[in-house]
Amino acid sequence: MARNLRRILSAGVLALAGAYWWWRRHPSPCPYGLRLWVQVPRPFLTHDRLEEALSLSGGERVLEIGPGTGFYTPHLARWVGDGAVEILDIQQEMLDHAMRKVERLGIKNVSPKLADAVSLPYPNKSMDVVIMVTVFGEIPDGDAALKEIHRVLKPNGRLVIGSIAVGDPHFESLSKLGRRTERVGLHPDKTVGPPFAYFAAFQK
Repeated sequence: MARNLRRILSAGVLALAGAYWWWRRHPSPCPYGLRLWVQVPRPFLTHDRLEEALSLSGGERVLEIGPGTGFYTPHLARWVGDGAVEILDIQQEMLDHAMRKVERLGIKNVSPKLADAVSLPYPNKSMDVVIMVTVFGEIPDGDAALKEIHRVLKPNGRLVIGSIAVGDPHFESLSKLGRRTERVGLHPDKTVGPPFAYFAAFQK
């Protein structure tokens, strides 16, 4: 009995490890069917730390790429005050879920858009801030997405990326992320949180 249990546990661990490494080598967004994974509390990637990294003053236009089910979206909407929050995802189900959440809260300044991060449907220099939390590593062509983000950001606009090592096969170190953002003209501004669970801000 005990031996069988150990075998089952070992097989489960191996299967989980295999799935982790497969997903790391094949970047893709978390499917809506696994949405509970993106709804759980995120240690270190808290709302307070995100607010600190964003340094919003109100009135900004913010683009949230990959909002999932809207874990951060209502807070973004409140922080910008009379500004606007655009949420963009390649899964309509995620957008619908996030919009139901903000509508239940009576929030009116959030607009959804179904699109890909490598082809943003916004004009040049139209965003004050772009934010991605545990999303950047899911984009197969991250460099193309960074170029698009640079295009839509206003002069002195900011990109904030949140990432956590624990449980995320797409985690990217700050040093590697910094090299990639520098290549497209987005320069390090500040980091909130430890290196294994950070919000990193970059400025155009």
